[in-house]
Amino acid sequence: MYTPAHFAETRPEALARIIHEHPLGMLVHAHDGRFDADHIPFEFDPDEGPHGRLRAHVARANALWQRCPTGTPVMAVFRGAQAYVSPSWYPSKQQTHRLVPTWNYEVVHAHGLLSVHDDERFVRRIVARLTRRHEAGEARPWKMGDSAPEFIDELLRHIVGIEIAVTSLEGKRKLSQNREPQDRLAAADTLAAREHPELAQAMREAGPGA
Repeated sequence: MYTPAHFAETRPEALARIIHEHPLGMLVHAHDGRFDADHIPFEFDPDEGPHGRLRAHVARANALWQRCPTGTPVMAVFRGAQAYVSPSWYPSKQQTHRLVPTWNYEVVHAHGLLSVHDDERFVRRIVARLTRRHEAGEARPWKMGDSAPEFIDELLRHIVGIEIAVTSLEGKRKLSQNREPQDRLAAADTLAAREHPELAQAMREAGPGA
């Protein structure tokens, strides 16, 4: 990933936040001389190992878990807030007329080694944890116990667990840090007004070297 120094994000807590808030990862792997990608919601534990551990599950019918035996190198991409930025939002445009459109975004690449867990206990645990997390905001959170045990048991037989021991995290936060503060803040205000509050807040908090 092309990452100029002023856009590089290396703080572990910032990288973990992006993954936690945007858990649908694009899992990329090589197979038969070509690249393939699957879109999978992950659970990330940043405290396991040097760079953390990712866990998820895939459909048994998905050939990913057979193509990628334990030990296969993979990359999971997590894209955070993102939006188009027009040069007309910059106050300095009226002074220089030397500005062009761009796209601001946050992204994390998690590189690691995949392990396959064709194990009912592993799969049950990861499904329960993902469910608890993503149902937490509901007035009446759904839980596995709401369904008949035999129904859940049958569904679990149709999925396989996967785990990624992360070997490195590469982060980029392109938030107009290379622009004058007045331009960055003006663009943030416009994005907030256009229903991009997360990106707007990140831009307000960013600065040179942030």
